[in-house]
Amino acid sequence: MSIASLARWLESREWAGDFSGSVTAYPTVLAIHLSCIAVFGGLILITNLRLLGWALHSLTVSDIVQKLRVWKWIGFLIMITCGCLLAGSEAVKYSTNPYFWTKMVLLGLIGVHALVFRRVYRNTAALDPAEVMPGRAKLAAVLSLILWISVVCCGRMIGYYQAPPSQTASMERK
Repeated sequence: MSIASLARWLESREWAGDFSGSVTAYPTVLAIHLSCIAVFGGLILITNLRLLGWALHSLTVSDIVQKLRVWKWIGFLIMITCGCLLAGSEAVKYSTNPYFWTKMVLLGLIGVHALVFRRVYRNTAALDPAEVMPGRAKLAAVLSLILWISVVCCGRMIGYYQAPPSQTASMERK
């Protein structure tokens, strides 16, 4: 099954039409998605600024990571759920959007980042006594910031992308 046919199938589901055509559901889910991005992004920023040693010196890395972990997971799950609803309801349009696909690749790279740097994030007690934050922790923070900022930028650009007329006509015919 091609991406185009999968997108058409997904968008043809009754829920997708009802959802995207709703005067309240679509904008509400979009607002929740954007709000979660703002809150989640703020929590990621706080954690990374602490790892870089640029903020919140009075708190240990463990305090920040442990106290924010649950809120990050809640925000992440709500954000992803809303994003799936939004993308699924306009799957045909998103299937040809390079910003959407770039965002998906970046989200995959964030998963790789989490695996590569899991020792940094799971063993924060080892970072607490350090006079200077280890290079691995700083690298994790910088890469996290770059990846998440890139995800947000691509996500924002999704709405501004206009598929070339030839591509739009080709998708509608298939």
